[in-house]
Amino acid sequence: MRSRILLVVAAVLSTAGCATEREPVELPPPAPMAVDVAAASSGGACRLLDFAVIEQLVKVRFDVAAASERGDTHTCVVRGGRATLPELTLTATETSMDKATFVADVVPDSASKVSGLGEQAYRRTVGAADGHGPVAEVGWLSADGRLAVLRWTTEKGTAKSAAEKVAVQLTALAKKVDTRAL
Repeated sequence: MRSRILLVVAAVLSTAGCATEREPVELPPPAPMAVDVAAASSGGACRLLDFAVIEQLVKVRFDVAAASERGDTHTCVVRGGRATLPELTLTATETSMDKATFVADVVPDSASKVSGLGEQAYRRTVGAADGHGPVAEVGWLSADGRLAVLRWTTEKGTAKSAAEKVAVQLTALAKKVDTRAL
């Protein structure tokens, strides 16, 4: 009999804690997850760029890309978040021009020759204009018959020497761009 009483007491004590239900605790909504999306997901010339490679070579993190196509011209613009500048633009256009025509008609007078990039290439820095700082530019005639240009537009107030440094970094980036992927 004692064992039955102990068993009943144990059962009552074990269910006593379950008799009162606690109020549910409201949990805050989960924080939004930041998802890294590749520049290539925007299509067009953005397929030729990679945010991580840009950051590695130019030391600026971009996370927004937009592409456009018009005829044989493919364009990609990349920016960082909500900032409009700096901005990196890649334009690639199919062409039948040769090296001599490229040098005569495309290479600006103020440009420096770049070796090891396509059939022929140049690099230049242009002074500030209304609404933005200096612009660094690298242009080249690729072996696959494309005219490609990388342009880096800086924020207003940026020193021209800083843009010239970026022009050198853009040259390294241009050497990673494979226009055949268009």
